Amino acid sequence: MSEQPEKIDIHRGLKGVYFDRSKVCDIDGRAGELRYRGYSIHDLAQHSSFEETCYLLMQGELPTPPQLAAFEADLKDARRLPEEVLQIIGTIKAAHPMDVLRTAVSALSAFDPETADKSPAATLRKGIRLTSQVPMIVAAHEHLRNGRAPVAPDPALGHAANFLYMLQGRRPSTDTARLMDTDMILHAEHGANASTFTARVVAGTEADLHGAVTAAIAALSGPAHGGAAENVMHMAKEIGDASKAAAYVKAKRSNKEAVMGFGHRVYRAEDPRARHMRAGVEKFSREMGQPQWYQILEALVEAMKPYSRHGVNVNVDFYAGVVYYLNGIKEDLFVPIFAIGRVPGWTVSVLEQMENNILIRPLTLYNGPEPRAYLPIEQR
Repeated sequence: MSEQPEKIDIHRGLKGVYFDRSKVCDIDGRAGELRYRGYSIHDLAQHSSFEETCYLLMQGELPTPPQLAAFEADLKDARRLPEEVLQIIGTIKAAHPMDVLRTAVSALSAFDPETADKSPAATLRKGIRLTSQVPMIVAAHEHLRNGRAPVAPDPALGHAANFLYMLQGRRPSTDTARLMDTDMILHAEHGANASTFTARVVAGTEADLHGAVTAAIAALSGPAHGGAAENVMHMAKEIGDASKAAAYVKAKRSNKEAVMGFGHRVYRAEDPRARHMRAGVEKFSREMGQPQWYQILEALVEAMKPYSRHGVNVNVDFYAGVVYYLNGIKEDLFVPIFAIGRVPGWTVSVLEQMENNILIRPLTLYNGPEPRAYLPIEQR
């Protein structure tokens, strides 16, 4: 009797496959819970700052006041871009901001004093530098593509406020800066998502952090991963008025098309990050005299309620795009802002990969032609 072939299960997209352990991000998709290093995202969003959250992710514990002050000083000290990188940004300024960001981060590796040092300590220092440099790249590109000189950073401002200042050329209000800070906290880390997994695959080959982050940015640029916030704003503009939301949803569902900002690969309940952006959007839209955007979003939520029992709930990007739009930020910058917040998460994932590194090398099951003879070209 011939031996039966071994049964091979295919997990497309690696869905449900655990490839490693992590001490950083705990996601309970059914309950709709998210924790960084054991701390609830709700506590961090309400009480923490982006800088403190970065320290938590990178160091494993919440900082003491002196530790936080030293960390903030390190971040501010890293707010510098080499002139050569600014020249590169200027040369490719017509490209999409994500393409510019990817290229500029890759170029930074040529100027970082520790590029060749792949030790955990050096990788952490490079991660801190990139955390500060990535928003500088995004802001500098926005000015250069509009014929303006980049705005120098303000050492008196925190991370989120300084980004808005460099982008817009004016100091943001306290509430506006806080909302952007919260947005960055919510985007800082989210397990083995596509871009983070990409960073770990690259780090698994023993490439350096700049290479891993460059690859992560490339993965994030895809609309199936990072483009939801931009697409939600397009959708809100298309609907135009809250009274038209129900008909829009009905038409989309009838055509079996997705409604942007709903559903998530890991959450069956509502994305726990969404509530913090919802409250911010409601207040911000009123203050800006544009309440229609919040009203449209809430009308969409109401129209989508019948599908929530199937796990199709709002995600964090559903509200984030309106926050950016109300800040006067162009829609092609929405995904780069996602990247600004995610640099600490990419860094700590690379550090975890380095702790007990193994080359990430999955298999594909061949289902092509059976073995066949090669024919010389004159016989074909």
